[in-house]
Amino acid sequence: MASSIKEAQAYVHSHGMQTKGKILMVVSSPTISKQTGWPIGFWAAELTHPLHVFQEAGYEVDLASTEGGKIEMDAYSDPTDSSSYSAHDIISLGYMQLDWFNTMLGNTKKLSEVNSDDYNAIFLVGGQGPMYTYQGNKALENLFVGFYETGKPSAVVCHATTLLLEAKTTRGDLVVDDKTWTGFSDAEEDYADNAVGQKIQPYRIEEEARKMPNTRFKVAVPFSSYAIADGNLITGQQQNSGAAAARLVVEQLDG
Repeated sequence: MASSIKEAQAYVHSHGMQTKGKILMVVSSPTISKQTGWPIGFWAAELTHPLHVFQEAGYEVDLASTEGGKIEMDAYSDPTDSSSYSAHDIISLGYMQLDWFNTMLGNTKKLSEVNSDDYNAIFLVGGQGPMYTYQGNKALENLFVGFYETGKPSAVVCHATTLLLEAKTTRGDLVVDDKTWTGFSDAEEDYADNAVGQKIQPYRIEEEARKMPNTRFKVAVPFSSYAIADGNLITGQQQNSGAAAARLVVEQLDG
């Protein structure tokens, strides 16, 4: 008779232990959507859920933004927002009770202040803001490519993957050339547009990615947790995929 015993074990970093290294997380600075007129920024869960994974794995996190200074989460991602859209997000809600977390949100580094040599990996957080603040941002492209070309885990989640539509290596090739990757899907854009009754984004990542030669863009069931590691390029489909992408980062760092 086959045994019914099943065991599970995973490393959890204990309080007071020396950290293993540092990970740079990058978020969008606040801006205004030209489509909706809404104030937009980063998606809370795409910061907090990976942050939780990184901290449990023993890594310290620094936060930078496209302009530096105070950042703002998209309203629908705030678990205390009147819409209740993210009321289930107890991880974000928990972090929001911590003074050090709120201090971090109020005082992020500028991209120009970042020394990539200080970090073991980079993780770009999505939300609505990146469609305006990451797209065409050469400083962010150069920072990301610097991590990628030195072999460090380089992760991008949700609408942050707009960066990969244009980011090129120092050889002049697109980072995603001959790579398999993911990002916010057309089906998910349809759902969001229908929910609010208007077009939210100025363009669609999946639609643009599928026009590109020499790359493989994949998506899973809408709003499922889905992440891909192709070499040290790591991508997550949407806000529910941040923790999965973070675990792939940790797997490479600890491997």
